[in-house]
Amino acid sequence: MKTLLLVVGVVALLAGLFFTGQGLGYIPWPRTSFMVSNMRWAYYGTGIAAAGLVLIFFARRRRG
Repeated sequence: MKTLLLVVGVVALLAGLFFTGQGLGYIPWPRTSFMVSNMRWAYYGTGIAAAGLVLIFFARRRRG
């Protein structure tokens, strides 16, 4: 369970950072993406990244 939480947390963190980068316009790939330079996705990405950090925190504190 600890490993699963850690993996899901890392994936969520990376996806959230990617969504935030696209929403802010720092990652304009793919060019036709509806997320590029759309602040809504920057907010969603920040929330997803924060949830990923929480999962990572709980996975590291969990025993066995």
